[in-house]
Amino acid sequence: MTTETGEPTLTIDELAARTGVTVRTIRFYSTRGLLPPPAIGPRRVGHYGPAHLARLALIEDLQHQGLTLAAIERYLERLPEDLSDQDLALHRALVAAWVPDSAEESSRAELERRAGRPLTGQEVARLTAMGALAGTADPDAFLIDPGMLRLGLRLLDVPLAHEAILAARAILMEHTRSAAAELSRLFRDEVWENAEASGDPGEVERIKSLSAHMQPLVVQALVTTFQRSLRDELRSWLPAGTDQK
Repeated sequence: MTTETGEPTLTIDELAARTGVTVRTIRFYSTRGLLPPPAIGPRRVGHYGPAHLARLALIEDLQHQGLTLAAIERYLERLPEDLSDQDLALHRALVAAWVPDSAEESSRAELERRAGRPLTGQEVARLTAMGALAGTADPDAFLIDPGMLRLGLRLLDVPLAHEAILAARAILMEHTRSAAAELSRLFRDEVWENAEASGDPGEVERIKSLSAHMQPLVVQALVTTFQRSLRDELRSWLPAGTDQK
Protein backbone atom coordinates (compact mmCIF):
# COMPACT_ATOMS: atom_id res chain seq x y z
CA MET A 1 0.00 0.00 0.00
CA THR A 2 0.96 3.64 -0.44
CA THR A 3 -0.26 6.91 1.07
CA GLU A 4 -2.32 9.48 -0.86
CA THR A 5 0.96 11.13 -1.88
CA GLY A 6 2.37 7.86 -3.19
CA GLU A 7 4.72 7.10 -0.28
CA PRO A 8 5.01 3.47 0.83
CA THR A 9 3.29 2.60 4.09
CA LEU A 10 4.69 0.58 6.99
CA THR A 11 3.32 -2.33 8.97
CA ILE A 12 3.36 -1.93 12.74
CA ASP A 13 6.53 -4.05 12.94
CA GLU A 14 8.23 -1.86 10.33
CA LEU A 15 7.06 1.29 12.14
CA ALA A 16 8.55 -0.05 15.38
CA ALA A 17 11.86 -0.79 13.62
CA ARG A 18 12.01 2.67 12.05
CA THR A 19 11.26 4.56 15.28
CA GLY A 20 12.77 2.36 17.98
CA VAL A 21 9.36 2.31 19.73
CA THR A 22 8.07 -1.14 20.62
CA VAL A 23 4.97 -2.59 18.99
CA ARG A 24 3.34 -2.78 22.41
CA THR A 25 3.97 0.93 23.04
CA ILE A 26 2.62 1.89 19.60
CA ARG A 27 -0.58 -0.01 20.34
CA PHE A 28 -0.79 1.61 23.76
CA TYR A 29 -0.42 5.08 22.23
CA SER A 30 -3.16 4.22 19.75
CA THR A 31 -5.57 3.18 22.50
CA ARG A 32 -4.88 6.49 24.29
CA GLY A 33 -5.60 8.46 21.11
CA LEU A 34 -2.02 9.73 20.78
CA LEU A 35 -1.73 8.15 17.33
CA PRO A 36 -4.36 8.22 14.58
CA PRO A 37 -5.65 4.80 13.51
CA PRO A 38 -3.78 3.09 10.67
CA ALA A 39 -5.24 2.49 7.23
CA ILE A 40 -6.57 -1.07 7.09
CA GLY A 41 -5.39 -3.04 4.08
CA PRO A 42 -5.90 -6.58 2.84
CA ARG A 43 -6.15 -9.28 5.50
CA ARG A 44 -6.95 -6.56 8.06
CA VAL A 45 -3.31 -5.45 8.26
CA GLY A 46 -2.78 -1.92 9.58
CA HIS A 47 -0.64 0.39 7.48
CA TYR A 48 1.13 3.46 8.87
CA GLY A 49 2.45 6.50 7.04
CA PRO A 50 4.64 9.61 7.48
CA ALA A 51 2.16 11.25 9.88
CA HIS A 52 2.56 8.33 12.30
CA LEU A 53 6.36 8.59 12.08
CA ALA A 54 6.22 12.33 12.74
CA ARG A 55 3.80 12.00 15.65
CA LEU A 56 5.85 9.26 17.33
CA ALA A 57 8.96 11.44 17.01
CA LEU A 58 7.08 14.37 18.57
CA ILE A 59 5.86 12.19 21.47
CA GLU A 60 9.42 10.99 22.09
CA ASP A 61 10.78 14.54 22.22
CA LEU A 62 8.01 15.65 24.57
CA GLN A 63 8.92 12.75 26.85
CA HIS A 64 12.58 13.81 26.78
CA GLN A 65 11.35 17.28 27.70
CA GLY A 66 10.01 15.69 30.88
CA LEU A 67 6.28 15.83 30.16
CA THR A 68 4.07 13.14 31.62
CA LEU A 69 1.85 11.08 29.34
CA ALA A 70 -1.18 13.09 30.51
CA ALA A 71 0.61 16.36 29.67
CA ILE A 72 1.54 14.99 26.23
CA GLU A 73 -2.11 14.10 25.66
CA ARG A 74 -3.13 17.67 26.49
CA TYR A 75 -0.42 19.08 24.22
CA LEU A 76 -1.51 16.91 21.28
CA GLU A 77 -5.19 17.70 21.88
CA ARG A 78 -4.42 21.41 21.30
CA LEU A 79 -2.92 20.72 17.87
CA PRO A 80 -5.23 21.14 14.85
CA GLU A 81 -6.62 17.82 13.63
CA ASP A 82 -5.59 18.43 10.01
CA LEU A 83 -1.86 18.89 10.67
CA SER A 84 0.26 17.27 7.97
CA ASP A 85 3.37 15.24 8.76
CA GLN A 86 5.39 18.29 7.67
CA ASP A 87 3.57 20.42 10.26
CA LEU A 88 4.22 17.79 12.92
CA ALA A 89 7.88 17.70 11.93
CA LEU A 90 8.03 21.47 12.48
CA HIS A 91 6.51 21.08 15.95
CA ARG A 92 9.02 18.33 16.70
CA ALA A 93 11.97 20.38 15.52
CA LEU A 94 11.04 23.28 17.78
CA VAL A 95 10.28 21.04 20.76
CA ALA A 96 13.70 19.42 20.28
CA ALA A 97 15.29 22.81 20.90
CA TRP A 98 14.26 22.48 24.58
CA VAL A 99 15.66 18.96 24.93
CA PRO A 100 19.15 18.77 26.48
CA ASP A 101 21.89 18.04 23.96
CA SER A 102 22.75 14.37 23.85
CA ALA A 103 24.70 12.12 21.53
CA GLU A 104 24.08 8.44 20.97
CA GLU A 105 26.47 5.96 19.45
CA SER A 106 25.13 4.10 16.45
CA SER A 107 26.45 1.52 14.06
CA ARG A 108 26.02 2.02 10.33
CA ALA A 109 23.50 -0.84 10.30
CA GLU A 110 21.43 0.91 12.99
CA LEU A 111 21.72 4.21 11.13
CA GLU A 112 20.41 2.60 7.94
CA ARG A 113 17.62 0.89 9.89
CA ARG A 114 16.46 4.29 11.08
CA ALA A 115 16.68 5.62 7.54
CA GLY A 116 14.74 2.67 6.18
CA ARG A 117 17.27 2.13 3.38
CA PRO A 118 21.02 1.85 2.69
CA LEU A 119 22.82 5.20 2.80
CA THR A 120 25.44 6.26 0.28
CA GLY A 121 28.69 7.88 1.29
CA GLN A 122 27.39 11.19 -0.07
CA GLU A 123 24.25 10.95 2.08
CA VAL A 124 26.32 10.22 5.19
CA ALA A 125 28.45 13.26 4.35
CA ARG A 126 25.29 15.42 4.04
CA LEU A 127 24.02 14.23 7.41
CA THR A 128 27.40 15.03 8.93
CA ALA A 129 27.37 18.55 7.44
CA MET A 130 23.87 19.12 8.86
CA GLY A 131 25.08 18.20 12.35
CA ALA A 132 22.95 15.05 12.49
CA LEU A 133 25.91 12.77 13.07
CA ALA A 134 29.66 12.73 13.54
CA GLY A 135 32.24 10.13 12.63
CA THR A 136 34.34 8.17 15.10
CA ALA A 137 37.62 6.25 14.92
CA ASP A 138 35.55 3.27 13.72
CA PRO A 139 34.34 3.97 10.14
CA ASP A 140 31.19 1.94 10.82
CA ALA A 141 30.27 3.77 14.06
CA PHE A 142 28.80 7.25 14.46
CA LEU A 143 27.74 9.66 17.16
CA ILE A 144 24.23 10.82 16.32
CA ASP A 145 21.97 13.64 17.49
CA PRO A 146 18.57 11.84 17.55
CA GLY A 147 16.51 14.96 16.93
CA MET A 148 18.69 16.29 14.11
CA LEU A 149 18.99 12.83 12.60
CA ARG A 150 15.24 12.49 12.07
CA LEU A 151 15.15 15.92 10.43
CA GLY A 152 18.28 15.20 8.39
CA LEU A 153 16.91 11.90 7.06
CA ARG A 154 13.79 13.68 5.85
CA LEU A 155 15.88 16.37 4.17
CA LEU A 156 17.79 13.75 2.18
CA ASP A 157 14.69 13.31 0.03
CA VAL A 158 13.97 17.03 -0.37
CA PRO A 159 14.82 18.22 -3.92
CA LEU A 160 17.03 21.07 -2.72
CA ALA A 161 20.72 21.60 -3.25
CA HIS A 162 22.88 20.72 -0.27
CA GLU A 163 24.08 24.34 -0.09
CA ALA A 164 20.47 25.60 0.06
CA ILE A 165 19.65 23.27 2.97
CA LEU A 166 22.71 24.43 4.91
CA ALA A 167 21.86 28.08 4.19
CA ALA A 168 18.29 27.51 5.44
CA ARG A 169 19.63 25.85 8.58
CA ALA A 170 21.92 28.82 9.23
CA ILE A 171 19.00 31.25 8.86
CA LEU A 172 16.83 29.26 11.26
CA MET A 173 19.63 28.90 13.81
CA GLU A 174 20.35 32.63 13.74
CA HIS A 175 16.76 33.79 14.15
CA THR A 176 15.62 31.14 16.63
CA ARG A 177 18.60 31.90 18.85
CA SER A 178 17.73 35.58 18.65
CA ALA A 179 14.09 34.87 19.56
CA ALA A 180 15.18 32.59 22.42
CA ALA A 181 17.52 35.28 23.78
CA GLU A 182 14.78 37.93 23.69
CA LEU A 183 12.22 35.65 25.35
CA SER A 184 14.73 34.62 27.99
CA ARG A 185 15.58 38.25 28.68
CA LEU A 186 11.89 39.12 29.00
CA PHE A 187 11.29 36.26 31.44
CA ARG A 188 14.35 37.23 33.48
CA ASP A 189 13.49 40.95 33.68
CA GLU A 190 9.73 40.66 34.21
CA VAL A 191 9.40 37.47 36.27
CA TRP A 192 12.64 36.06 37.64
CA GLU A 193 14.14 39.23 39.10
CA ASN A 194 10.85 40.05 40.86
CA ALA A 195 10.82 36.56 42.38
CA GLU A 196 14.39 36.93 43.62
CA ALA A 197 13.66 40.39 45.01
CA SER A 198 10.76 39.01 47.04
CA GLY A 199 13.20 37.02 49.18
CA ASP A 200 10.72 34.16 49.28
CA PRO A 201 12.44 30.79 48.52
CA GLY A 202 9.06 29.28 47.71
CA GLU A 203 8.40 31.91 45.07
CA VAL A 204 11.77 31.25 43.44
CA GLU A 205 11.05 27.52 43.26
CA ARG A 206 7.59 28.22 41.85
CA ILE A 207 9.08 30.34 39.07
CA LYS A 208 11.61 27.61 38.25
CA SER A 209 8.77 25.13 37.92
CA LEU A 210 6.76 27.61 35.87
CA SER A 211 9.60 28.07 33.38
CA ALA A 212 9.69 24.32 32.69
CA HIS A 213 5.94 24.10 32.15
CA MET A 214 5.92 27.17 29.91
CA GLN A 215 8.42 25.76 27.43
CA PRO A 216 5.95 23.58 25.46
CA LEU A 217 3.50 26.50 25.32
CA VAL A 218 6.21 28.82 24.00
CA VAL A 219 7.15 26.20 21.39
CA GLN A 220 3.54 25.90 20.26
CA ALA A 221 3.26 29.69 19.99
CA LEU A 222 6.46 29.81 17.93
CA VAL A 223 5.22 27.08 15.61
CA THR A 224 1.87 28.75 15.04
CA THR A 225 3.40 32.17 14.45
CA PHE A 226 6.08 30.80 12.13
CA GLN A 227 3.61 28.77 10.08
CA ARG A 228 1.35 31.78 9.53
CA SER A 229 4.27 34.08 8.70
CA LEU A 230 5.80 31.60 6.26
CA ARG A 231 2.44 30.99 4.57
CA ASP A 232 1.95 34.75 4.12
CA GLU A 233 5.45 35.14 2.69
CA LEU A 234 4.95 32.28 0.22
CA ARG A 235 1.59 33.65 -0.89
CA SER A 236 3.29 36.92 -1.77
CA TRP A 237 5.18 35.32 -4.68
CA LEU A 238 3.87 31.80 -5.36
CA PRO A 239 1.31 31.43 -8.19
CA ALA A 240 -2.30 31.33 -7.02
CA GLY A 241 -3.57 27.85 -6.26
CA THR A 242 -0.20 26.44 -5.22
CA ASP A 243 -0.50 24.07 -2.25
CA GLN A 244 1.30 25.68 0.69
CA LYS A 245 0.26 23.29 3.49
